[in-house]
Amino acid sequence: MNFLGLLRSQKSSNPDLDRTEHHNNSSFLPQGPTADDDEDEEVPRMISYPESGERDTLLATNTSASKNPDQSNYGGVSNGPKSILKPNGNSDPPPSPIPSPALSKVRRTSRRKESDASDNLRQSASGNSILSGFLRHETTPVLASDHLALPSGTPLLGSSKLAANALHNENDGTSGRMGIAALPSTNTLGTLGSVRTARTLKEIQDEFLEKVRTSFYEDAINFSEGTIPQSIVVACVIGCVCGTVAYAYYYVLDYFLELVWTELPSKWVVDVWPERWYVLWIPLVSFTLSICCGLSVYYLGEPGDLAYTIQCIHEKGYKGTHHILPMIAASQFTILAGASLGPEAPLVAICAATAGFISRSVFKQTNRNVVRKHTFMGMSGALAAFFGVPLGGSLFALEVASRFGVEYFEHLIESIFAGEVCVAVFRTLAGIPLEQIWRIAPTTFEETEPYMILLGGAIGLLGAGVSFLWANFHWRLMACFQALGLLDDENAYAVPRVLLGALGVVSIGMLVPQTMFWGEWEVGILATLSPASALPHVWPTTGLIGFEMDSCLNCLIVGFSKLVAISFTVAGGYRGGFIFPFFAAGAALGRALCFVFPTLSPVIATLCFAAGINVAITRTALATSLILSFLSGEQFALPAILAASIVSLFATGYVPFIKSQLARSDIDFSLYYQRNRHPKVPAPA
Repeated sequence: MNFLGLLRSQKSSNPDLDRTEHHNNSSFLPQGPTADDDEDEEVPRMISYPESGERDTLLATNTSASKNPDQSNYGGVSNGPKSILKPNGNSDPPPSPIPSPALSKVRRTSRRKESDASDNLRQSASGNSILSGFLRHETTPVLASDHLALPSGTPLLGSSKLAANALHNENDGTSGRMGIAALPSTNTLGTLGSVRTARTLKEIQDEFLEKVRTSFYEDAINFSEGTIPQSIVVACVIGCVCGTVAYAYYYVLDYFLELVWTELPSKWVVDVWPERWYVLWIPLVSFTLSICCGLSVYYLGEPGDLAYTIQCIHEKGYKGTHHILPMIAASQFTILAGASLGPEAPLVAICAATAGFISRSVFKQTNRNVVRKHTFMGMSGALAAFFGVPLGGSLFALEVASRFGVEYFEHLIESIFAGEVCVAVFRTLAGIPLEQIWRIAPTTFEETEPYMILLGGAIGLLGAGVSFLWANFHWRLMACFQALGLLDDENAYAVPRVLLGALGVVSIGMLVPQTMFWGEWEVGILATLSPASALPHVWPTTGLIGFEMDSCLNCLIVGFSKLVAISFTVAGGYRGGFIFPFFAAGAALGRALCFVFPTLSPVIATLCFAAGINVAITRTALATSLILSFLSGEQFALPAILAASIVSLFATGYVPFIKSQLARSDIDFSLYYQRNRHPKVPAPA
């Protein structure tokens, strides 16, 4: 099968081909030649490269047009016989053929198959303006080299190894007609004429950014853009800065949590108010700080959220620094108010903006994919520092940008390295070791039975079903806020909106205090059915009715109440992350399963249920499994947790919650991207 046939089998059968978001940038689409059936061979031409001082022999292909009258003229390009057309439409006499035995004949059957493949590809691209623009040219872009076969290491525009091998075989075979060169954007296609200027392999390589260009020493001395030495230096700088920023955020948050929920009530409430009125401290503090959250959004501006950060990553490669201060203020007030969102998403947004600023201002980077890589370094560092799981946190930052797996895979290693640096800086400053924070069972697993993997997948499916129900409830709740006119783009009603959200959060929290706060430390309490008095933040821990998790029904109440509290928190315009809140809800629902099936391990039940819910919402199967396994100290539960995560990912693959998780538009340019054509980003103002 020739290259076009392979490409057609991969591309034209893909239902996503017509989605414009997959083709926002110039895509590599080799074009097969079409020929009349009465022609026995194709004549290779010899042209000289005008920008080179040498007279290189370059291969080019000029073919005749299709017989279809509807395709007789594309963009004013003539379909005459074999001649080389200038951009103005004038033709020069055809140059002499290359006297090469290897290129003497092309079998008619091969030409017909290739023509059929080209016609099928053209039909599959109908309705897609970009693909149609590429197919208007009846010639094949060429790569000039000293040999017909592409040498190993040729920088292809695209990451498909199958396509690369097919291209290599095509050139190494009979015709040698197929080659590659960078296709321009559609707005410049009309000015190039029907024959592209060919380039040598060296000239193409010099035009591309690669992680390894010459040697480590030379790349380090030149600080070459996108290379390993540059990535190491930038990752160290971003890791240190973001680790310090995360520590400052954590220090302020921890100080005010202790002040508001421990020191102040012990001085102003205990032995001062009647004991039956202690519970009023919850609405007093929550409503006050919720109002502060709404005012910060109103006066400081829109902080953005996780979905907005992902959108910025896709579209611009960075997030603006003007969101940092609003996010700090809004998220601090959110967490202090006891709402069901945590500091993970704010840290991601803050460190993403910080890393993008460092890339563009300190290191003067303008290539969008390079800036995006540095932004991912900041996001990975933030999550690695907060979770205390370098690999899981770094993977989370890259997985959450897409709906299915890590699409920005070329940035993975550098982001993990930045996460290692950031977690070392943050944990050193905070004096916190990387350790297990939940002990669900008296003893940890020492082995995993194979049936536990199947059991984990089944529990993950239950978690996916719960998350589906929650998502539908959440969209209906958002519709209610919209009907009340509270979801305006200018945040003019930020305070009324947050007060309505606080009404739901506080009402639930007074009845079920286990639902208060983001759940990082509450997960261990819920998973072990510990008494409410062990809750670390909320005061008073008894709530209004002294609720305890001592039955299957009460576990279900805690789990679903937590999910409702998360929805009211998000709908109310609070700012924060819902990773740990979903973990807490899953832990409670997992314990409910243990009442139904007494022989079920609490470790498997709670962790797999938590994974199933979180993965269905965030689409982070690998990172969620690693984080849950590490924080619980249950490494041998990882196979079951991973099964739950993957099953949940499959089950909810068509119902994404975070709408900005889009398929990557520049996936064909993931490994190699051009200096002069890759989108640029502006320097900070």
